Amino acid sequence: MELVNQQVLRKDNSLLAITHLSQLLHYVTGFGGFIVPLIIWLTSKNNVEGMDEHGRSIVNFQLSMLLYIIISIPAILLFGIGILGLIGVGILGFVLPIVNAVKAANGEPPSNFLTIKFI
Repeated sequence: MELVNQQVLRKDNSLLAITHLSQLLHYVTGFGGFIVPLIIWLTSKNNVEGMDEHGRSIVNFQLSMLLYIIISIPAILLFGIGILGLIGVGILGFVLPIVNAVKAANGEPPSNFLTIKFI
């Protein structure tokens, strides 16, 4: 008799939505919007169905927003349009986690709008 080690993934759309919404901690505490979703993703990516895809999406999104902020700051001095970039990052950083949380709660894949694939 052969014993197969098969791991069953549970479907937990509410945890996926909470993971997306935890990105909004930047607006509440000033930090934690990257660390908390990263911890949730790393601890449950092997247990929850879809967590690996959503976690990668969150990390890629946060790294993309950081890159856009880094690009926008010198653009303030050079062109003056960096302020528009910072405002856009602020709006995207607030709206897209909410949109992706609703998508995750409905069992849909996350939106990758203006997200660079790092991982």
